[in-house]
Amino acid sequence: MEAKATQALLNELVETLKDGQKGYADAMTDVEDSSLKDTFKHLAVQRAGYITEIEDQMFKLDLHPKTDEGSSVTGTVHRAWINLKAALTSKDNHAVLTECERGEDYAKKAYETALKAQDLPSALKTVLEKQSQGIHEAYDKIKSLRDSSK
Repeated sequence: MEAKATQALLNELVETLKDGQKGYADAMTDVEDSSLKDTFKHLAVQRAGYITEIEDQMFKLDLHPKTDEGSSVTGTVHRAWINLKAALTSKDNHAVLTECERGEDYAKKAYETALKAQDLPSALKTVLEKQSQGIHEAYDKIKSLRDSSK
């Protein structure tokens, strides 16, 4: 895989993670349920860590993370987290978790796409596989919380 394609792929993952981190940070602030607060805080911190790991890999590969704070590469991901804001104002935990699950779903797909890429450097692939597993676990947790919040 050529460097430019790898760079674009990683920048997209970073954007997806940033949207998720911001979404969870907002949710953590606005939700009243203390166990949900803890879950959202944990996931916001997880995403921040993932961003750092990917950016570290990018620097090692001499690929530059996108620094402009412009629009998200994946507008659909951003929209999922925008819908979260509306759910938060309703104070409906089920609605909030539904929007979080939607955001997780986009993150899962972004990692699946990234991991299908040919010729990823092995250190990078290892990082992405580990993160992908964390994203899947987060998705399962959010989904089960949503299911039990009906």
